[in-house]
Amino acid sequence: MKKILVPTDFSEHAGYALKVAAQIAKKNNGEIFLLHMLELPHQASDAVGSGHDLPEIMLFKNAAINRLEDLMDDPSLEGIKVSEIIQFELAFDGIMNISKKNDVDLIVMGSHGASGFKEMFIGSNAEKVVRNSDIPVLIIKKEAGNFEVNKFVFASDFADEIKKPFAKVVEFANKFDAELHLVMINTPSSFKPTHVAQEIMNDFVSNFTINKFSTHIYNDVNVESGVLNFTNNIDADLIGMSTHGRKGLAHFFNGSISEDLVNHALRPVVTFKI
Repeated sequence: MKKILVPTDFSEHAGYALKVAAQIAKKNNGEIFLLHMLELPHQASDAVGSGHDLPEIMLFKNAAINRLEDLMDDPSLEGIKVSEIIQFELAFDGIMNISKKNDVDLIVMGSHGASGFKEMFIGSNAEKVVRNSDIPVLIIKKEAGNFEVNKFVFASDFADEIKKPFAKVVEFANKFDAELHLVMINTPSSFKPTHVAQEIMNDFVSNFTINKFSTHIYNDVNVESGVLNFTNNIDADLIGMSTHGRKGLAHFFNGSISEDLVNHALRPVVTFKI
């Protein structure tokens, strides 16, 4: 986690994300790429593509520069290398392009929680980033005075396809010296006897070196409720999920459960693409 991308729309929640990113950067001797996207009207976008500097465009750009400079004065960024980037591009495209161009290790984004993603991340933008990013995405819901990850919940069905992203989950947990709580949610529609579920989990983790971990089987009416209730029960600091590209979260999470979980969890959520 040496290179961290923080997209900002200058909202309060984007500010929370920046402060968390700063703490992670300091712990890992990392740097931050602070990105603001200017999504211009069609005609203005054409002008940018043609190399024209319309007064309206420069006005937006200069205003964004001033606001980024204000963010740079935040005490939390002291001692951290921060690169300011203003991109004339659609939010999702810009985030993906900048992250690849700079070999980013982690994307940290702010979210408004239960009301869904707003501001810069209106609807599908955030969903696209979480769903399509090959880089882990950390979603911050509220202000975190001291961002520590002592208890890290990772919920899964622990199928073979999860092994690739799980390597990043283990790396993430080990870097934070967190205890990884691995949980399989048993639901009425997808029920496994305890001994079967435990055997699946034991076989799965035998392929990895995890500093601290425990395995759990939790029964609930559906996966989303199970993840949230289990997380609340152990007072975890972070929820981890695997994403499945354009198909949304792995079949374990079934359709809209992914967005529901991301939106309804008050705790930070980090996603890893399969």
